[in-house]
Amino acid sequence: MTSLTPLKEVTEIITEEGGDILKLCYQCGTCTAACPWNQVRSFIVRRIMHQGQLGLTDFEDEDIWRCATCNNCVVRCPRGVAIIDVMRALRRAVTELGIAKVPDSLRLTLKNISGVGNPLGEDEDARSKWSADLGVKLHTEGTEILYLPCCIPEYDPAVQRVSKAVAAILNHAGVDWGILGNEARCCGESVRKAGDESTFQHLAGHNIAAFEAAEVKKIIVSSPHCYHTLTEEYPALGGRFEVVHVVEYLDELIKEGRLQLTKEVPKKVSYHDPCYLGRHHEIYDAPRAVLAAIPGLTLVEMRDHHDNSLCCGGGGGRIWMETPSGERFSDLRLEQALAAGAGVLATACPYCILNFDDSVVTKEKGSDIEIRDVAELVALALS
Repeated sequence: MTSLTPLKEVTEIITEEGGDILKLCYQCGTCTAACPWNQVRSFIVRRIMHQGQLGLTDFEDEDIWRCATCNNCVVRCPRGVAIIDVMRALRRAVTELGIAKVPDSLRLTLKNISGVGNPLGEDEDARSKWSADLGVKLHTEGTEILYLPCCIPEYDPAVQRVSKAVAAILNHAGVDWGILGNEARCCGESVRKAGDESTFQHLAGHNIAAFEAAEVKKIIVSSPHCYHTLTEEYPALGGRFEVVHVVEYLDELIKEGRLQLTKEVPKKVSYHDPCYLGRHHEIYDAPRAVLAAIPGLTLVEMRDHHDNSLCCGGGGGRIWMETPSGERFSDLRLEQALAAGAGVLATACPYCILNFDDSVVTKEKGSDIEIRDVAELVALALS
């Protein structure tokens, strides 16, 4: 679809999203070289940046929706261009100006989030069902910790094992904690990356009000995407809370002696750095320290790790879009873990788990490896 859009309209949206940063791009092509898409297909990021500079939105197929916001291009850009912000702004421009069609699967997810506050379209009153038999209390005034699992570990039966593992650990360590219950809504991270700013503002406003009503001071989260949104985007809307990712909190509990891991877990594990925990926030050491504290566990690194970690493909709203076989980063990551001799591919992100679980099902060698959250392995080490 080819469309000439007045440059003024596009640049006004970009400016509102954080400044006229497109002008900094001098078309060196570093972003294209860094993009993981070019390991599976051609995707010329530089071309999209140039189209944005010209006000020309000739986005073939789903190119404007392809960016997984992994941040690899941003950390390598010689001009420091916030390319993810450009992509978000362009998506917002093409949707608000009616230039391009939102992919059907993403459109349905955005409709679910807007309507019932979660991407799966489940009943709002079912959000806390995962905790029904665990004796979990609601966060009230004076509770030390609010645990915010993320929509996926709350609603998806296949990933609820993550939130249940965290609950078991917190109870074992004697932490005073609670959940928000059915008052919580999606944090809105993927909504904003998909260009739906108004829905993001609504979700953020609702959650901030709910946090304040429950007198929340400290939040721990299982999703790096929630972590990013609550630390980087909610403060601008008045939501200022201490936010810690679960792996950081587990590392803290272990170092303080509040969490004793005594049971051996004789597994060879490769740890996958989620983009929003690693490159976006440079949290690399805490998850590895937690894994190293588990008796009997052997940690082996994959070829690409730390700031060079390969994206799973789930960021930027892509977790809700269809990715054809042969173009899935998660398949490549699975192969890297198997090449490292790992029996377990561990991570600390619900989106990564969804993608890796899918790869296990579809790859011939998938049955040779387990997909686990770091918290699950810690729970196995509890006496």
